[in-house]
Amino acid sequence: MTRPFELFDLNLPELRRRAVQAARGEGPFDVLVKGGTLVDVVTGELRAADIGIVGPMIASVHAPGSRTDAATLINAAGAFLSPGLIDTHMHIESSMVTPAGYAQAVVPRGVTTVVWDPHEFGNVLGLAGVNWAADAVIDLPLRVILLAPSSVPSAPGLELAGAYFGPDVLQTLLARPDIAGIAEMMNMRGIIEGDARMEGIIQAGLETGKLICGHARSLSGPDLQAFITAGVTSDHELVSGADLLEKLRAGLTIELRGSHDHLLPEFVEALNALGHLPQTVTLCTDDVFPDDLHSAGGMDDVVRRLVRYGMKPQWALQAATINGARRLGRPDLGLIAPGRRADLVLFEDLDSFEARRVLVSGREVAAGGALLSPPSATETVTLGDTMKLSALTADDFRVPATGSSARIATIDRPRFTQWGEATAEIADGHVVPPEDTTLIAVIHRHGLSPATPRIGFLTGWGTWRGAFATTVSHDSHNLTVFGKDPADMAAAANAVIAAGGGLAVAADGVVKAVLPLPLAGLVADGSIAELALGFAALKAEMDRIVGWQPPYLVFKACFGATLACNAGPHQTDLGIADVTTGTLLESPILETA
Repeated sequence: MTRPFELFDLNLPELRRRAVQAARGEGPFDVLVKGGTLVDVVTGELRAADIGIVGPMIASVHAPGSRTDAATLINAAGAFLSPGLIDTHMHIESSMVTPAGYAQAVVPRGVTTVVWDPHEFGNVLGLAGVNWAADAVIDLPLRVILLAPSSVPSAPGLELAGAYFGPDVLQTLLARPDIAGIAEMMNMRGIIEGDARMEGIIQAGLETGKLICGHARSLSGPDLQAFITAGVTSDHELVSGADLLEKLRAGLTIELRGSHDHLLPEFVEALNALGHLPQTVTLCTDDVFPDDLHSAGGMDDVVRRLVRYGMKPQWALQAATINGARRLGRPDLGLIAPGRRADLVLFEDLDSFEARRVLVSGREVAAGGALLSPPSATETVTLGDTMKLSALTADDFRVPATGSSARIATIDRPRFTQWGEATAEIADGHVVPPEDTTLIAVIHRHGLSPATPRIGFLTGWGTWRGAFATTVSHDSHNLTVFGKDPADMAAAANAVIAAGGGLAVAADGVVKAVLPLPLAGLVADGSIAELALGFAALKAEMDRIVGWQPPYLVFKACFGATLACNAGPHQTDLGIADVTTGTLLESPILETA
């Protein structure tokens, strides 16, 4: 598939010949970037240099002022010249905009390459979602390296998504030249324990020689060794500095992610103690909400925060450029040097990392914080009509029971969940939620199973004064509803259903905020500014109904509460699932009296 910004293969003989002639002074450059300070991500030096470009290629990096012959001159005086930033693991859908909207948000900030796992679209729409993702990035000024989703769903047998990808689907996807490898392998227990589906998926990757990316949350010791030996080569699910070092020592490529900011200082401390930055440390965003993306940025924000927490700027840029290029097997990227692809960013300084101008494959695509030309729109009909369920009532969010009391299973703690138990009264044929619990309900929305709410009881989720409903619910993206009052839960859920997907907050029986996401129930076809405004307003309403307790009880935890591939109990559309033990409880009631 031809991408406009890579029409010219760097190995075309006529291009090389012209670039060689320009490097020797026997012909002019197409573009000459003059007067900047080059950040050398190999040596760590900051040195004055001019850069001559021919077509998409850097032809020469030479002494400042020694050449003036070029069709176009770019004044970089006072700026630092960096390779374009590379995000080694991310999900565009998490920013709730289309790929075009995402490119408009990040390219002007210096991000020129992203590695996209479109498994959110895959979980909702199957192959049609992945095909749409591939089509949607063709005309972008952002280089999007697409991976084949392996987690559709992430925990088969414990949840139902909108599709099922087995080894045959992965083989088909990996045969495509526009698919660079297998996206994060989230079914950790299946890989470690030799599940046939996971073995087949990994084998498909091994036979192509393409990337096999991982999700190794909390794996250590023999389990980590087995996970890697099976064929997985990367991880972004770090939980501590010790975890980072163990995985580096085990040979994994680390995709150090910015979405868990509270851990970054510990990671910087661990890397600084090593005294050098390993070549296998890359950077990623993973998930960035629209308000954060609009206000703070993507990969540039990760770089900025790492430097703020004590990492050398050269190290942060090395991780964000050449280390990422090595991981991807792209020797044309990640370095300002002759013969490389001319992806360049002119940063004002090495603290704020504010991008002045951005070049992709030798063409200036952004300046002054904006794209020079807006990307063309992509059809979105494919992503419509994904809410295959009817309106709900308050009774749908009650757990029916007989008797006078019940012993119920609870899901304790956000993020790192564990099993618990509680005793509850039974009144009017339903379980009365214990005072210190929060209800969670998951309703299948993809039309492959009855849309029967499965309800659980959360503890450690604070005191709720309303309800929240969302179809952004990793990774099967069924309709998930949190709250205390079934009437509020029904109101929020019905607002999302009526919107064709999205997020909604309700309190006192009234819908307080709705963010429609009618495209796959995940994104909207608007600008990042519009999405950021709507998301911020909804988040403000959430702050009124829940008392958050960072770093674990935070708004973001709501979107991962159904992530059944992670250790511990999680609510899904099939019940309370625990991948570690293979447990699946259709009802939280353990016994009644």
